[in-house]
Formats: sequence, structure tokens, C-alpha cells
Amino acid sequence: MRLHNNDENTMSRYHNAFQQSVEHPETFWAEEAKRIPWYTMPRTILSYDDQHHARWFSDGEMNLCYAALDYHVEQGRGDQAAIFWDSPATQSKQTISYRDMRDRVAHFAGALAQLGIEKGDRVIIYMPMIPEALIAMYACARLGAVHSVVFGGFAPHELAARIEDAEPKVVVAASCGIELGKVLPYKPMIDQAITLSAHKPNACVVYQRAAHQAPLGANDYDWDQLVAGAPFADCVPVKGIDPLYILYTSGTTGKPKGVVRDTGGYAVALAYSMEAIYAMKPGEVFFTASDVGWVVGHSYIVYAPLLLGCTTVVYEGKPVKTPDAGSFWRLIEEYQVTSFFTAPTAFRAMKKEDPDAELLKKYDISSLKHLYVAGERLDPPTFHWLDDLLEVPVIDHWWQTETGWPIAANLPGIEPMLTKAGSATYPVPGFYVQVLNREGDQTEPMEQGSVVIKQPMPPGCLIGVWRDPQRFYSAYMAAFPGYYSTGDGGYFDEQGYLFIMGRTDDVINVAGHRLSTGEIEEVVGAHPAVAECAVIGIHDELKGQLPIGLVIPKDGFTGDETTLEAELIARVREHIGPIACFKQVLVVDRLPKTRSGKILRKLLRTIADGKEFGIPSTIDDPASLADIHTAMRQRSVGASDKATPL
Repeated sequence: MRLHNNDENTMSRYHNAFQQSVEHPETFWAEEAKRIPWYTMPRTILSYDDQHHARWFSDGEMNLCYAALDYHVEQGRGDQAAIFWDSPATQSKQTISYRDMRDRVAHFAGALAQLGIEKGDRVIIYMPMIPEALIAMYACARLGAVHSVVFGGFAPHELAARIEDAEPKVVVAASCGIELGKVLPYKPMIDQAITLSAHKPNACVVYQRAAHQAPLGANDYDWDQLVAGAPFADCVPVKGIDPLYILYTSGTTGKPKGVVRDTGGYAVALAYSMEAIYAMKPGEVFFTASDVGWVVGHSYIVYAPLLLGCTTVVYEGKPVKTPDAGSFWRLIEEYQVTSFFTAPTAFRAMKKEDPDAELLKKYDISSLKHLYVAGERLDPPTFHWLDDLLEVPVIDHWWQTETGWPIAANLPGIEPMLTKAGSATYPVPGFYVQVLNREGDQTEPMEQGSVVIKQPMPPGCLIGVWRDPQRFYSAYMAAFPGYYSTGDGGYFDEQGYLFIMGRTDDVINVAGHRLSTGEIEEVVGAHPAVAECAVIGIHDELKGQLPIGLVIPKDGFTGDETTLEAELIARVREHIGPIACFKQVLVVDRLPKTRSGKILRKLLRTIADGKEFGIPSTIDDPASLADIHTAMRQRSVGASDKATPL
């Protein structure tokens, strides 16, 4: 970590906080833990597990539902809005107070308890952006159960993999999702997923939406009927290191990784971040445009705003087409939003439909103090469009599903910094970020390398991979002993600003959603006509990256290539879901490989993105590059027409 020392006074507040957090982490986080209403204050602040991974507040006792709901009711915030729900999808709005939210959560927790849910049990939640999704999550936390939220757009195959891994006693679902006027029934997908899974949950609770009533079968329960006879459940004390949730993220092997989050460390980190990073105060309104199925939704729609006593906006809609590209501006005005957070792809979609932001002129967004962007790299053109458009700071920050909260950011709650396009500014206190070369040595300024975090990781980060400690070690700890490997490459500049340049593995980022190219390859390669395939992510102005498949048909294939492409696209949509945005397949005769048989995926990406490329010394058949280059140019893939050999 390198700090800009030209103006010591300017940097003092951030510098002091950062230095204390990395030099005296126990002292720093013991103080921050006082933000949370513990049942039993922790005495053991920092300890380590068998893999020498940090564990925080191991002997403290608390309940996250109590800290976020009951505590605020006791402190006099019972009548304050906890949730503003806004749904263009259903033309509905709802305001839920802290007291009402507590009561609805407590009764649903009572319903789950009657179904046999106890501390440590798992519950899968498969719901769209409706208040009941938050109620279900908090109800699990209230009982000390472990929830695993699965994004409602995931296909049955993906849902089945998560059911089989988490082994939930109960699945909680909505009857349908609604997107751009289309109703998507969820129950058939759940039934198919349970059929595919070796593990069979005991029960499925369905919240019936007006747009579609799901038929219920054996072991299915209607949400409203179940809650009507349920008792008011009290909060169950849990240890600081007890798990709160499992959130699955794509891995390079195709099998999703179950990231496990603890309770106490997560609560402390989120409460700290709301003030230090997002500059929020109790009673203010925080709007995160994401989904509860992703880590952003977990952290900054569901838990962090309510831990601080803020109001959270839950939006069932899109940045465009619900009804137009002014939706976010309307929400900011209507709910008097103080800080707003979404992904760059949302603003690229808005810019595409309303390039001069004419719709912004219809709304008064003077309540807004800060705009935050994360989920993928904020490209400089989008940053400058926002920066020129708005009178508030545009803050790019960087974090991961695994960390649960930001690793690097501008920190207006501690000390605002000058921004630089393409940079997430400085590491957040607690994250001792370094950039290492292949030998494990720190790089020089402007020299790219692997971005890592020196142990101990701060509170709030993953405590492991569900039931797979070896995968946790190999995925995050093995590459650089003593460090957590983020899997991203980047560099520090001369002033200590951190620049993240992209993944170092084969996980791609489609509109903020991390998807495994290996997982897509498994689906494509299973087609009976496909002999071999490679899937790469190519640059896309709107979504950041899009996957494209390169396919070698089996010998003797006499079918139509257009039909094959359509079938492969349909297979990916069926097995992974429409969020993969898999829409283009190139049929080729050969793929560039090393002599050992490894497909040169990085080289394929380089060609597709229109960059100059060299012919590696390890390549088995140099002529294969010309074939690929020609195929990409003929189909206008990315900027491949600009790619030339060095």
C-alpha cells in the first residue's frame, strides 16, 4: 500500500484509520464492534482457524435480526420506514415501518419454526424483488438458520446444484417473477430442480402473487395461510462466528462455490461501511439498485441500511423500459434518496436510451449526496458521462462476493479524495491490499500484478466455502501464502490509487454477474454434435462482457450451422438462464492450442477485442490463428477486424 504523502494534513484522517486497521487490527475492530447491540460483547476479537484464516468475535453473542429490527423499535424508530417497495412490474408501492417489519419477520420465523427450522438449518430462498424476500432472509437470521438466496432468473439445473450442496430443510419461493410485463412462473422450475437434486427438502413455502397463482402439491404450503396461525418467534442468540448465509458464486470448474458469511463480523463491517464509505446517517434513505440474489443485495439492500437505522429502497424494475431511462431519477426524487448505488451496466443502458439525460430534467434529485458504482469495472466513458451530468461525487468502488463489502473506495465518511477515472481510489481500512508479481514480491508503481489482501482479512469476509475447506484453500490461499488472492489483476499508481484491470481467471462479468466460462462450456460441449468448444468473454459497451462460443463439430457433422447455433443458445438458456446472455456461436475447424493441448483462451480474447497479438512459442498449430481471425471478422465479433499479428 502506497499513500500520497505530498500533503500530510489532507491525508491524515484516512492515513491514520488505515494504518491503525492494519497495524493494530484487534484494537481497531474491537472499537468498531461497539456499533452493534450484542447480547454478550466479544472478548476474543481475532482468532484463526485451521487454515490460518481470520475469524472475528468468536465468543460474542448477538442476533442480526435483533440488531437490524427489534433494537431500532426499542430505540424509538418503530414508526420510521424501514422499506420503501416500488414495483413498476406490478404498479405497486408499499411502505413498511420498522415495527411492521419486525412483526412480519417474527411471524414468518414462527411459521418456519413450525416446519422444523432450527439454528444451523439451511433454507433456500427463490424470490424476486419483493418485501417477502427480505422478510424470509430476516426470519432465517432470527432463528439462527442459514439462508441461501438463489436469484429468481436461475434455471432449474442451477437451482438443483445449490439445493444439493446446501441441503435445505425448506425452500421459500414466490409464485412468479415479473420482468418487462412477462410473468415467469417459479413453481415449475422449483419442482424440476427438486427432481434433479439428490437432496429433497421437507417443505416448500410459496408466496402467492396476484399475477400468477401457483398450484400447490404435497409438502407445499401457502405463505399467508402458514403465517396466519404462526406464533411470534423470539430472536435466537448466535455466536459471532456462526454462519448467517451461503451465497453461491461461479467457479472456474463449473461447480458453484458456496461462500459462507459469518454473523458478527459481517454486522460490524456493514455498520462501519455505511458511515465510512457511504456517508449515511440514521433516518436517511439508501437506494441500491440490484437484486437480493447477489451479494450487493444481501449487503446493501437487506442488511446494512437497517443495521444503521436507515430506510432501504427495494425496487422491482429495470433502469430502462419500466417505463423509461428516467426510472432511477424518479425514485431518487420520490423517496428523497441520500446515497444511490448500482452497477455501471445500468448507466450504460440509460446512456444508450437517453444519451443527453433529457429525462433527468423532469426530476429534482437535490437530496442525493453521493453516487456509488460497483459490480464491474467502471469504464472511463461512463464515469465521465456521470461526472459531467451530476453535481455529486461519482464514486467507483471495488469488492467481491467473497469479501461482502468494499475492498477499495473513496471514503467520504472519513475523508473525501479526488477521483481518478478507472480507479477505485484507496484500500478501505482493514484491507491491506498489495500487488504481487509471479515471484510473490511487491510490484513497483504502475506495474501490473496479482491483487491480493494480506492476512488477517477484516471482519465481514467469507469464512470458508460450504463443506469444502480444500476448495477454499486452493481457490483463495494457495497462490500466495499469507495472502488472500482476489483473482483480479491491477496496479497502484504513483499516488497510491488502486486500478483493477480484470479477472486473472476464466470467470467473466456480464452486467455485474460473474459467470464461469467453464460452466457454459460444459453445457455447450454436451451437445451431441459438438466435439470441442471454448467460451470466452469479449468486451461489450453495454454489459461489460458477453460470452461467445467457438465450436468444433464432430466429424461427419452435416447439419446446418445456423440451426446448431440456435440449439446451443437454447441449451445455455435452459441450463444456466438468460442472464448468461449467450447469443453467438462460431463454428470453426480448429482452436489454437499449446502443445500440451491447452486452449489459448487469452489469445482468443485478445483477437476478439481487436488488439495486436503475437504467436506464442508454445502454440501447436500457428495456422489455427488465421482461421479464428477470419471467422471472427466474418461474424463481426467484438473488434476483431482491428486485430493484427505483431
